[in-house]
Amino acid sequence: MVEIREVKTDKELRSFINFQYKLYRNNPYFVPPLYFDEYKTLHWKKNPAFSYCKARFWTAWQNGKMVGRIAGIYNPKYIDKWKNRHLRFGWVDFIDDPEVSRRLFETVETWARELGMEAVVGPLGFTDMDKEGLLVEGFEELGTLPMIYNYPYYPQHIDRLGYKKDTDWLEFEIVVPKEIPDKILRVNDLVLKRSGLRLLDAKKSSDIKPYARGVFYLINRAYSHLYGFVELTDEQIDIYINQYFSFINPDYTKIVLDKDDKVVAFGISMPSLSRALQKSQGRLLPFGFYHILRALKKPKSLDLYLVAVAPEYQGRGINSILMTEITRSCIKNGILTAETSGELEDNKAIQDFWKHYDKRQHKRRRSFIKSLSQKGA
Repeated sequence: MVEIREVKTDKELRSFINFQYKLYRNNPYFVPPLYFDEYKTLHWKKNPAFSYCKARFWTAWQNGKMVGRIAGIYNPKYIDKWKNRHLRFGWVDFIDDPEVSRRLFETVETWARELGMEAVVGPLGFTDMDKEGLLVEGFEELGTLPMIYNYPYYPQHIDRLGYKKDTDWLEFEIVVPKEIPDKILRVNDLVLKRSGLRLLDAKKSSDIKPYARGVFYLINRAYSHLYGFVELTDEQIDIYINQYFSFINPDYTKIVLDKDDKVVAFGISMPSLSRALQKSQGRLLPFGFYHILRALKKPKSLDLYLVAVAPEYQGRGINSILMTEITRSCIKNGILTAETSGELEDNKAIQDFWKHYDKRQHKRRRSFIKSLSQKGA
C-alpha cells in the first residue's frame, strides 16, 4: 500500500529534497544538485516566485519508507501568457514501482482538476532558470549541474500513465578545436565593427556584475517566445545575481555591448562541476568547497549554460563571436570538451552552428503533457 503525504513543514521539505540523494547514492551518472540551491528554490519563504505561484509538494511512503516525491506548480503568469490552463509538475522521483508513480501523478492531477486546469505538463520548474525536461536518452552519460538526471524507467512509467511528448531538448558534447581559423577571427572583428558593438573586456567577476541585470533583461526579451518561458521579475533577478554572479569566470563568460554600453548578447559557461558535486554529494560542507574550488581551478570540461542575442541583432553572426571567444579561452586553458544545456529540438539555428565543431548529440530530454480528459493505462 502506498501512502501520499503532503509536505507542510520545513523538516518535511528537507526530507523531500534529501530523497533524490538517497535514491541515486551509488549511481555513477547522477550529479547531485547543490542542496542550498534546492532549498532556496523550494522554500515558500525564500523563492520570490511564491509571490505569484502556488506550489504543493507530496511524498510517497511504503512500509514506513519514503519511496517517491513530486511537486505541483500553479503559475498564473504562464497561463496568462500562453493561454493554456496547464499545471506544471516537477521534482519528481520514485522507485521502480508503478503503483508509487501512479499515486504521485494522480495526486497532482487531482489538484489540477480542483484548480480548473485542462492538462498537466512537465517536468518544469517555477521559471526557465529551474531544471526542466525528463531524460529519455543518454542514461549512461555523466549528468551536469544545470540539467536533470533520472533512471531509464521514469519515462516508461510516465508513458503508461497517459503522458505524451510535448517537446524535446537536445544536448551535445563539443570537442574543443586545437585552433581557431584566422578567417573566423577576421570575420568576427568585421561584424563587431560594422554593428558598432564591442566585447566587454572583463578580467574578474566584479567586472561582469555591473552588467548582470542587463543580462537578465536580455533573457526576458530573447527567450520570450521559447517553450513555456515566463519573464523574470526584478525580485527574481536580484536573487539570481546575488546567488550566482560571484562565481562567474570572465574567461568563460562573454558579453557584447552596444555603443550605449547596453548588453545585446552574452554567453555564460562554467567549468564542469559534475565530478566535484559527486564527491561532495551536493553539500558545500565539510569538504564540498574544496572539491568545487579544485574543479574551478583546473577544469578539463566546460558546461555551456546560457546564450542569448537581442532580437534586433540575431542572424548577424553574434552567436559565432560569443562561441569563438569562449573557444579561445578553452584553448588557452586546456579545456578539452564542452557540453551544452538543453536546446529545443526545433532551434535549428543553434544546432546548425555546431556543425562547425566535432560534436555528438548524446542526450535528449522531454517535457510530457497529459490532458485531464485522458486516463492512464
